[in-house]
Amino acid sequence: MKINGNAIRPGNVIEHQDRLWRAVKIQHTQPGKGGAYLQVELKDIRSGTKLNERFRSSETVEKVRLDQKDFQYLYAEGDMHTFMDNETYDQISLSAEAIGEDQVVYLQDGMAVMIESFENEPLGVRLPDHVTLEVAEADAVVKGQTASSSYKPAVLENGDRTLVPPHIEAGTRVVIATEDGSYVERAKD
Repeated sequence: MKINGNAIRPGNVIEHQDRLWRAVKIQHTQPGKGGAYLQVELKDIRSGTKLNERFRSSETVEKVRLDQKDFQYLYAEGDMHTFMDNETYDQISLSAEAIGEDQVVYLQDGMAVMIESFENEPLGVRLPDHVTLEVAEADAVVKGQTASSSYKPAVLENGDRTLVPPHIEAGTRVVIATEDGSYVERAKD
C-alpha cells in the first residue's frame, strides 16, 4: 500500500531500497527555507542495521502489511526459542536476535505472544504490554529521601535491572512494561 512520506508513524514497516524497515523514531522538521520533511530513523528488520532517512510529503513509500498470528511461548533451548501456533499446534523456533535481545528477558512459559511474518517468514515477536515479575533484590531506602520522586535500583527474577519506588521490597511482585523495562505498579495478585 502506497502512503505519503509524511504519513509514516513509529512501528510502521516500509519497503525502502529493496529491504524491509521498521520506523523507530520520527521527527517532523519545517525549515525556514524549503519544504517540510519527516526525519525517520529506520531499523532493518532482518539485519538490525539502522538508517536515518528524510521523506518529503511529495514522496510515496510502500507500507508493508505484516501477517500477525497468535502463538504461545513454550521453551528456550540455547539461543533458540520455541513457539506454538494456537490454531494448528505447529511449532516454530526463533533466535534471540530475531526476537530482540531486550525482549527475550520478558518471555515466560505459556505466554501469549503475536508473531509478525512477511510472506510466511517470521520477522519478529510482539510481547504483551506488561509482565508480572518478582523483585529478587532491592536496595535499602536511604533515610531523608522524599517518597514522591525517589526511586531505588532493583534486580528482577529474570536478571533485568529497573528502578522501583522505595516501598518495594525483595519478594514483591511488580508489573513491568515490556517496551522499556520500566516499573508500572505493584502486582495485584
